Amino acid sequence: EIRREIQAETGREAGGNKGVSDRQIRLKIHSPNVLNITLVDLPGVTKVPAVAPTDIEARIRTMIFSYMKHKACIILAVLPANADLANSGALQIARTADPDGSRTIGVTTKLDIMDRGTDACNFLLETVIPLRLRYVGIVNRSQQDINTDISAKEVLAREENFFRTQSAYSGLTKYCGIPRLAKKLNQILVQHIRTILPGLKSHISSQLTAITKEHAFYGDPIEAKAGQAAKFLNILAKFCDAFSSMVEGKNEDISTIELSGGAHIHYIFQSIFVKSLEGVDPCEDVTDEDTRMAIKNATGPRSALFVPEVPFEVLVHRQIRLLDPSLQCADFICEGLVKFPTLRRSMDEVIVKFILDGLKPAQDMIAHIIEME
Repeated sequence: EIRREIQAETGREAGGNKGVSDRQIRLKIHSPNVLNITLVDLPGVTKVPAVAPTDIEARIRTMIFSYMKHKACIILAVLPANADLANSGALQIARTADPDGSRTIGVTTKLDIMDRGTDACNFLLETVIPLRLRYVGIVNRSQQDINTDISAKEVLAREENFFRTQSAYSGLTKYCGIPRLAKKLNQILVQHIRTILPGLKSHISSQLTAITKEHAFYGDPIEAKAGQAAKFLNILAKFCDAFSSMVEGKNEDISTIELSGGAHIHYIFQSIFVKSLEGVDPCEDVTDEDTRMAIKNATGPRSALFVPEVPFEVLVHRQIRLLDPSLQCADFICEGLVKFPTLRRSMDEVIVKFILDGLKPAQDMIAHIIEME
């Protein structure tokens, strides 16, 4: 019944053309006879698709690697013993994520249907391709056993009898059997927990301390709306005071690494803005001939005793180039204010929008002043 439901859900999710899907089908088994462990059953690589999509192999490989790449993941490379184990595709894929074989277990199956005169002892003894977690040989149910609903208990009894009666494996019982594989996985899980537990406890403790401090900062919960409004106004007042202190250089947390607040604004005015203004040449592209020609054109048919003001205004108007440096200065100051480190996430959008909204009026005022000049 469970198998039929899994097949039906697979068909609903991946379609009926042997496709695959990244969406997981989660199955929880509650039993005193199973390990407290999470297993991820991934599809085998399809080399020659029949009715499946043409890119099925690449999609399956991508899916498999997305799980294998995690360092805490133990890879169960399933190797059919009646095929060429040395050229197993499962081991080749496992090596892409685990090149040194430190977290790969070779699960050798179909030991009971190997050719006569052959066995998998060389693999179980790691004389061919060594793995740090070694190999485990198992005997699964055949298709006939599945069709006739042979129980798992009977399958385990058959497997135990097979390894006990086969002379090639009788001395390798610690490397054979589904119970041995389950025990090995449990030992790896326990060892992994022991390894990460100290660091995990330290991380949880530090997180708890940080959350406790933040909780104390917010104070006791306030039920009444009037009290909530007063609390919010108090927070805003504190924020405004902190912002003003930052700009005026009176805040307690003074940075020793970079300029901030009012000091950063002063640096923009005294260094960047002044250098930009010094780089502006008021007489650029204005020759003596231009000046004489403007004076002559301004006097018209009359001779002038004094130099008229009109040519001066015409020439100066052409040479006013302070707008770009001034607008750049406003942009720099706006960026400095937006980087204020105490902005809270809940106030980010409002405060940053307030600062950015003030940038356009500031730029307009600068442009108006330049135009008036």
